[in-house]
Amino acid sequence: MQRVSGGGWSYLEPKTRNGRRKIILGEGTLNALRLHREQQRITIAIAGKHWQNHKLIFSNSIGNPMDPSNLRKDFYRLTSAAGLPKIKFHSLRHSAASLMLNNGVPLIVVSCILGHAKPSITLDLYGHLYHEMQDEAAKVMDELVTPIKVSLPSDVSPADKLHQSAPEIE
Repeated sequence: MQRVSGGGWSYLEPKTRNGRRKIILGEGTLNALRLHREQQRITIAIAGKHWQNHKLIFSNSIGNPMDPSNLRKDFYRLTSAAGLPKIKFHSLRHSAASLMLNNGVPLIVVSCILGHAKPSITLDLYGHLYHEMQDEAAKVMDELVTPIKVSLPSDVSPADKLHQSAPEIE
């Protein structure tokens, strides 16, 4: 949906074909949306004949698209009340991507959820997170590899052991 100069709004196709996608939601999110739908039914009843049915999930009090400035004000009010720092509404998208990547959601899945045409776009935007996650990867590798016991035959000299334990890199 995009605002039209001079007032009003119109629906536009997404920028890329990947912009139109299905996203699987968790049960907690679905429950929140069900509760919102019940609240919206009350809003529709209150609005009565003034309700404009545009089939929007999130609308203003008479069913029209929400004004972006009102959405922004409500968002700032809610984040402030929750004791969160002031961020732009669009930053929620980046927060979601960061949370998914930092918690092990595969890059290809995050890329699909965000609607990126290729995972390389996601990697370009969020690659810095992979550098931050290298400490965790090192710990995981230690846990996986360090417990493996390596023993050499007793007839190998200490000097030979040193040369055998350090692989040559070409």
